[in-house]
Amino acid sequence: MKKIACLFPGIGYTCDKPLLYYSWKLLKGMGWEIVPVQYTGFPAGVKGNAEKMRQCADMALEQAEELLRGIDWSGYSDILFIGKSVGTVACAAYAKRHNLKCRQVLFTPVEDTFRFADRHSVAFHGTADPWADTKAVEKSCGDLGIPLYETGNANHSLETGDVDRDIKEMRKVMKIVGEFAEAGPEGTKVRPGEAAGDGKGRKQ
Repeated sequence: MKKIACLFPGIGYTCDKPLLYYSWKLLKGMGWEIVPVQYTGFPAGVKGNAEKMRQCADMALEQAEELLRGIDWSGYSDILFIGKSVGTVACAAYAKRHNLKCRQVLFTPVEDTFRFADRHSVAFHGTADPWADTKAVEKSCGDLGIPLYETGNANHSLETGDVDRDIKEMRKVMKIVGEFAEAGPEGTKVRPGEAAGDGKGRKQ
C-alpha cells in the first residue's frame, strides 16, 4: 500500500522554508507521496490577534478541503500530516472532520491546534516563540499525551539566530521526524530521550 504526506504551511512560512522543505525531501526519499497544501488571502496583522488567527485557520482549512478533495484516503496504508503554525490547526481539524486515521507532525503549534490534535502526533516548540506560550503548549501536550520537543530560546521558526546551532538543531528535528514517519501508523512513539535542543528538549 502507498504512503502519503501532506504539508500544511503557516502564514508566510511556505513549503520552501527549512522545516517543511527538509521534511519534504526526507519523506520523499523514504518513498512517501508528497502533497503540498497552499493557501492564499490571509489578512495582515495576525500576530497577537486571536480573532485573526482563528480566521486564518478557518481559511486554511477550507482551502485545504478544496485542494485535497480528489484524494482517496482509503488507498493509503499510512497518512502523515505535517503542519507549521496555523497549518497545525488546519491539518488537525481536517483529520478530525474527516475521521482520518493519520499521524501528525506539529511544528510550532498554536493554542487552537490542541482543540483538534490527538496523541497520534509529535510536537516541536521554541521556548522564545512569541506566537505560543511555552507553559500552555507543555500543558496541552501533556494533557493529550503528545510528545513535545523544545528548543531553548528558539523563535516561531525554531531558530535561535545562531546559524551553527540552528543547523545542528535542524538535523536533530529531522531525525525525530524520520523516526516518527518510519514507525508506521501503529508506532507513533519516537525513541525515548531523543529530544531537540541542546539536551534540554523534553518529551511529555
